[in-house]
Amino acid sequence: MTVREARARYFAMNGFSDATYRDRWVKFKVGPVPVAFPNTPSRQRAIPMHDLHHVATGYATTFAGEAEIGAWEVAGGCGDYAAAWVLNAIAFAGGMVVAPRRTYRAFVRGRHARTLYHAGWHDDLLELEVAELRRRVAFADAAPRATWRDRAAFAGWLAVLAMPGATLVVAALVLRTR
Repeated sequence: MTVREARARYFAMNGFSDATYRDRWVKFKVGPVPVAFPNTPSRQRAIPMHDLHHVATGYATTFAGEAEIGAWEVAGGCGDYAAAWVLNAIAFAGGMVVAPRRTYRAFVRGRHARTLYHAGWHDDLLELEVAELRRRVAFADAAPRATWRDRAAFAGWLAVLAMPGATLVVAALVLRTR
């Protein structure tokens, strides 16, 4: 199957299309709660590769699946795609709450992968076979064994992800004592 065909299947299964890449707002639900945020030019530039990462890895678009792909992309690197770094870090952090083991395994896989963000988008990606896309991003069926460097990188990212929460807790404590 070509990547174009697999992406079309992914779009159909999730109610997406390449037209959504240009929508002004990103809309989805977290449970029953509707959420929307601006579809910035930075996100519009990153999302086609993010979707191909879903095709290559098989990670779902569920909350846990987005956490997995977020951790995988962070670990593999998001290049100069600022929106990818921010949105993936948020998904990664959420994954540590809802699916910590899956998120950790995806992070380790990402440490041994090469995301498409490094080479950037080109339409030729759609003509590849899915197996070739998987080879390009170095996504193996078997998860690699975590090295001490993988564990150290994971701990470092957990510290970074915890900073906003820790800052809010400290601010609340400071404001409470006044």
